[in-house]
Amino acid sequence: MFKHLLVPLDGSKLAESSLPAAVSLAEVLHAPVILLHVIEQDASPEIHHDRHLTNSTEAQEYLDEIARSVFPGTVKVETHIHTAPVADVAASIIEHATQEFQPGLILLCSHGKSGMREIFFGSIAQQVAAAGGTPVLLIKPEKVQTPFKVKSILVPLDTESIHDLALPYAEFLSKAYNAQLDLLCVIPTLATDSGAHAAAGNLLPATAVAYLDIAEEMAEEHFQEHLDEFEETGIPASAEIARGDPASVIAKTAERLGSDIILFGTHGRAGLEAFWNRSVTASVAHKTQIPLLLIPLTD
Repeated sequence: MFKHLLVPLDGSKLAESSLPAAVSLAEVLHAPVILLHVIEQDASPEIHHDRHLTNSTEAQEYLDEIARSVFPGTVKVETHIHTAPVADVAASIIEHATQEFQPGLILLCSHGKSGMREIFFGSIAQQVAAAGGTPVLLIKPEKVQTPFKVKSILVPLDTESIHDLALPYAEFLSKAYNAQLDLLCVIPTLATDSGAHAAAGNLLPATAVAYLDIAEEMAEEHFQEHLDEFEETGIPASAEIARGDPASVIAKTAERLGSDIILFGTHGRAGLEAFWNRSVTASVAHKTQIPLLLIPLTD
């Protein structure tokens, strides 16, 4: 499923925060790795108080050193330098991913210049996942790097069947790492609902409460079907239904369960800008340090 991995690096220690995950996934999934650096036009000599790779020679030396020193010999590692300077590094990463490498997974660290901050906090991550059809693992940098582990995977779902399409990825990782799958459905309250449902709740509160109760019943039936399937395949799993603000509940539940990854099915039906301005996934991204795995879905 994740046949090979693409890891963009800019030469900074912050960007290298994605490397422990890349090593672990490459070893466990037997997936080759491509290390990518894109030369930035008019780049400053430093980035995050680290050297900024501004020419192809030093970039190649850097990627070669990462390949030798970070990855075990059992992992196949290739390097690629985009030598022609570009103003939009993020767009170049997307172009390489969608038109050249077509990786099964892109690993990105959430930081900094050269469009990297926009990859995480702007619309680029959703653009990579939705437009390119490529799953993206977003990792926030840590002051002290720790080994990447996957013992518990939290999968937020709702009552829309489209999001179930992300479950095969969760099952795949669960089997590869022998990890627990925890399903979570958050039903909004009248106070935390939004959009058309919120407007209806203001006009007809009794009707809105009944609607939310029905949604909870549907979620219970929905989750029981999945739990039965997981039991048949030997996947350890649990399911939980909660009420409240979805993003807050997801982030708090992930912390309480000790989740190592939060796996989201994402789609761009509301538009990319709306995704990052209002979506649950984006709100969770701002509330937790836990890596987010975005799985693009097709409506």
